[in-house]
Amino acid sequence: MEECLICKAPLEYLVQDQMMECAICHKKELSKTRCVNGHYVCSSCHTQGMDSIFGLCLAERSTDPIAILDRMMALPFCHMHGPEHHVMVGAALLTAYKNAGGELDLPAALSEIHSRGMAVPGGACGFWGACGAGISAGQFVAIATQSTPLAREPWGLSNQMTARALECIGRVGGPRCCKRDSWLSILAAADFAREQLGVEMTPSAPRCEYSARNSQCIGSRCPFSPAAPRPRVAFLCVHNSCRSQMAEALGRQLGQGVFESYSAGTEPGPQINPDAVRLMQQVYGIDMTACQYNKPLSALPKVDIVITMGCNVQCPTLPCTYREDWGLEDPTGQGDPAFLSVMARIEQKVRELTRRIQRGELPTHP
Repeated sequence: MEECLICKAPLEYLVQDQMMECAICHKKELSKTRCVNGHYVCSSCHTQGMDSIFGLCLAERSTDPIAILDRMMALPFCHMHGPEHHVMVGAALLTAYKNAGGELDLPAALSEIHSRGMAVPGGACGFWGACGAGISAGQFVAIATQSTPLAREPWGLSNQMTARALECIGRVGGPRCCKRDSWLSILAAADFAREQLGVEMTPSAPRCEYSARNSQCIGSRCPFSPAAPRPRVAFLCVHNSCRSQMAEALGRQLGQGVFESYSAGTEPGPQINPDAVRLMQQVYGIDMTACQYNKPLSALPKVDIVITMGCNVQCPTLPCTYREDWGLEDPTGQGDPAFLSVMARIEQKVRELTRRIQRGELPTHP
C-alpha cells in the first residue's frame, strides 16, 4: 500500500491546520495532513519530477484524454494519491482538446494549468468539499475559453464544468481515490467539451489496476473496478438486422468491461443487413457474422437498460430499469453514405452511453 513517501505508514488528516516541517526540503507551513509517524511532505516535494508531463503532452497526438492521463500516471513521479492529479487532469484534457481541433496555445496552456493546479492543496476534496481533479476539469474549460472573473459565458461554462465533475465524483462517494476521481472528471469534461465547445475528444473506458496500492479502495462501488457489476444493455429495433446489430457490435467493442451488449427485434428478419456487415468490417474491423444473429425479444436475458433505435418500438413485455430512444433513421436501401452517417451517430451514442454508465448517471439495477 502506498501512503507516506518517507516511511510508507498510513496518512492521517487533522481537523485543524498545524505548523509542519517537510521531511524532505524542511520548509515549514500549515497543513492538516501527515503520516501517523509524524512525517509531512509538502506539495512541491510530493510532485517533484512532474515537469516530465510537459514533454509527454507536447509530443502527444492522441485525442483520448484517458490514455494521455494513464501515460502520465505511469511516470515515476506520480503516486497513488496526491496533488499532482490536480495538474494532470487539466493537462490531459488540454492536450486531447488541442489534438481534436481546439484552438489553443498548448505550451502556454500547460504552463497555466500547472500554476493553477498546484494552487489547489492536497486533501481539498475532504477539507474544501471540492476535489482537485474536478477543479482541474473546470480549470481546463477556463483556460480553453480564456475565462476571467469578469467574463460572461466563459465564466459560466467554467463553473458549470467544475460542478458537473464534482457531481460525478460526489455521486460515487468516498473515501477519496485520486485515480477514480481523475477518470470521472475527464469523462465529464469530454462530454462537456463536445456539448458546449464543439470539440469531440475520444476518451476510452478506464479500467483500474491500482486497487492493490489503495488501502481505501471501495471495490465494487467503483465504476472502474473489475469487481463492479456490469449492466446488461439491449438495443432494439423491428427487424434486428441493421441499426440494433451495429449498436450491439459497437457496444461490445467500445463498452467492453462497462456493460454487456445485446440486440433483438420485435419482428426479427432472416439475416443481418449485408451492407451493415460489409461497412462495419471496413470501418471498425468488426465481423458481425462471427457471433451475432437476428433474435426475438424472448432470446434476451434479463436486461437493465433498453435502447430503441428510433422506429417507435414498444416493448411493454421487456422489463428494465431505464430506457431511451435514439431516434435513428433506418439506412436500409439508401446507399453507403446513409449507412456511414448512422454508424457514426451510433458510435457517438455508444461512447456517450459508456461514459454515462461509468459516471453512475443511469439507474442500472432495480
